Amino acid sequence: FPECFEGRVKTLHPIIHGGILADRTKPEHVEQMSELSIEPIDIVVANLYPFEETLASGATTEECIEQIDIGGPAMVRAAAKNHASVAVLTSPNQYADAIAALDRGGFTPEERRVLAAKAFAHTAAYDAAVANWMSELTTDDYVGVALPKTATLRYGENPHQSAWISATGKGGVANAEQLGGKEMSYNNYRDTDAAVRAAYDHEGPAVAIIKHTNPCGIATADDIAVAHATAHACDPVSAYGGVIAANRTVTK
Repeated sequence: FPECFEGRVKTLHPIIHGGILADRTKPEHVEQMSELSIEPIDIVVANLYPFEETLASGATTEECIEQIDIGGPAMVRAAAKNHASVAVLTSPNQYADAIAALDRGGFTPEERRVLAAKAFAHTAAYDAAVANWMSELTTDDYVGVALPKTATLRYGENPHQSAWISATGKGGVANAEQLGGKEMSYNNYRDTDAAVRAAYDHEGPAVAIIKHTNPCGIATADDIAVAHATAHACDPVSAYGGVIAANRTVTK
């Protein structure tokens, strides 16, 4: 069937979705595929229309609407649903691993399951971006958030709570390189962020010592070492186990 409506409809077709969604473990599905001349599709590779990039470019409302992908997410979700038989790729970052899998003779069930999970997360984030934009244009009563999980933390604010971190964009404590020590905790990240913000509130050399997001001491001086000693002297008892931030290079 030909594309129509300026390309708005091209992949929404039983031949495509039947080939993706048919359960090949069921003889009746296989038989019906043969009756309808539907070929099974083993892998779906889809790069969705660049909606967020178009929106960020300052495009018009009409141009943004044309970049809302319909057939792409439908194929991706269909393939993810039928991951028992179909592999789905949603990012060029997955291509090298996919080629390696094909060279080995195909994807394992676990590999397809992982790809399916990433696919559903991908379409969820895509839909959230569209929903947020539409809400801003109309009711402004919805905010959808879809974040990549960069790391799972040891525990949350309290030991019985779970926590994870999403490092998006550039800068900030979440994107900082950890040079040593044990894995950062939720409270470590919060205290470090608060300490950095406090230290960089000052133009001159400054040190902030933070515990449970509260300052144990903040001090400025002509020399960063003096600033640290002064900040520590504010409340040396509470400073134990706290986070120290300096807005200047700390020498040996």
